[in-house]
Amino acid sequence: MGGMTATSAALPERVVVGAGPLTVEDVVAVARRDARVVLDEAALAEVRRTRDVVRALADDPQPHYGVSTGFGALATRHIPVELRHRLQRSLIRSHAAGSGPEVEREVVRALMLLRVATLATGRTGIREETLRAYAGMLDAGITPVVHEYGSLGCSGDLAPLSHCALALMGEGEVRDASGARMPAADALAAAGIVPVELEEKEGLALVNGTDGMLGMLCLALHDLRELLVVADVSAAMSVEGLLGTDDVFAADLHALRPQPGQAMSASNIRKVMAHSPIRDSHRTEECTRVQDAYSLRCAPQVAGGARDTVDHAARVAGWELASAVDNPVVTPDGRVESNGNFHGAPVAYVLDFLAIVAADVASMSERRTDRFLDVARSHGLPPFLADDPGVDSGHMIAQYTQAAIVSEMKRLAAPASVDSIPSSAMQEDHVSMGWSAARKLRRSVDGLSRVLAVEVLTAARGIRLRAPLEPAPATGAVVSALAAAGAGEPGPDRFLAPEIEVAHRLVVDGTVRRAVEEHTGPLA
Repeated sequence: MGGMTATSAALPERVVVGAGPLTVEDVVAVARRDARVVLDEAALAEVRRTRDVVRALADDPQPHYGVSTGFGALATRHIPVELRHRLQRSLIRSHAAGSGPEVEREVVRALMLLRVATLATGRTGIREETLRAYAGMLDAGITPVVHEYGSLGCSGDLAPLSHCALALMGEGEVRDASGARMPAADALAAAGIVPVELEEKEGLALVNGTDGMLGMLCLALHDLRELLVVADVSAAMSVEGLLGTDDVFAADLHALRPQPGQAMSASNIRKVMAHSPIRDSHRTEECTRVQDAYSLRCAPQVAGGARDTVDHAARVAGWELASAVDNPVVTPDGRVESNGNFHGAPVAYVLDFLAIVAADVASMSERRTDRFLDVARSHGLPPFLADDPGVDSGHMIAQYTQAAIVSEMKRLAAPASVDSIPSSAMQEDHVSMGWSAARKLRRSVDGLSRVLAVEVLTAARGIRLRAPLEPAPATGAVVSALAAAGAGEPGPDRFLAPEIEVAHRLVVDGTVRRAVEEHTGPLA
């Protein structure tokens, strides 16, 4: 589930934390490109100010959650002063209870950055030296080992964040900048970072956030914006190669239904198909087809609806990126108050929404691919695009691969956020499952990139088989890029899996989009 290369916007090399809300691009830059993290000086001053508030509570005879009490269902116990440092250590050690495979480096770096961002708001009451050490781990490329299972997405992504906090204490395991797995104490020592001895409130401040699910949402938003442009390109290639019409993508027709994403997708398809000799070849009275199949004609409606859903999810991400999620929080006027802002429902919902639209875009892509392979619907192309049908199978099984991925994506589209399960002796009796929603969305985004790659590969072969007719300049550029990389050529059967991987690489590294935009200009 590797990330995509940015083509729509440059990523920053330096991210200032604390001067204002981070952006999706900031998160991607630190998670994937190891952009440097700089703490804003004004934010550090606020961190120092609110730490003084927490220190003042330490001697207060009144109980304060997380400062002088236990946690969750154990919050009724008052903790004496001499046990409070142990309380914070115990919280982290016990909550670092994840299990299963390691989570990807980019996900861990994203959640660490987002925790740093909340700590830098000053609303958590953490010490400046703790914040600096956490940011220092990011800059040193130290990535705590975080496991697949352990978060219910309520009270924050507790287990994943606890594994990171454990590393900050010099315990547990991490990977260094080279990827070598080692004890956290060794990695911190090599980076010149002193392990943190947690004080009052700090354990809670390090684990009580939606940072894991939000980080994965940011990464998915970045990737889906790129993939939906590729979906328009692949749709245009299929419409062209299947002798479909671009008349249905006219701007005035889409203005009759002013869905913004739909108009953008239709515009992209028009640009990609512009000046196509293949299209012009059937602008004749002999062409008796009145309407194309839905998978061709309605491509902008589906991909456009997906775009609008991505835009909605981006708004939710923006609100969450502007949030200080912790419990309790230090308010700007100096109160320390319990709250429920750690509940991941708003983020979990949009993670689920995105899995639904990713599956639908992939499903339509697979249907277009299948049309190329069926002589009853391909309008003159050989069965399965095979060189010698019967002896050769062409792209028959490439479509099976698509179908298998789409089938899984449909299962992944079942929402995680409706599946609350109570925990902590019924204190946490409704949870968001946002981490689970994010984990399945990552798999779904990867699946979409592979389904689109097979469509691009198949459409390129179909277009080549229309020779001597020439494709549009933009679609021809994709065909040429594939050919230059050793994929998409017609001919006798050959080992197809490497060609699919080539097409996938050209989709995710931005080559397909760049090839098209050299002829169309920027696509929306």
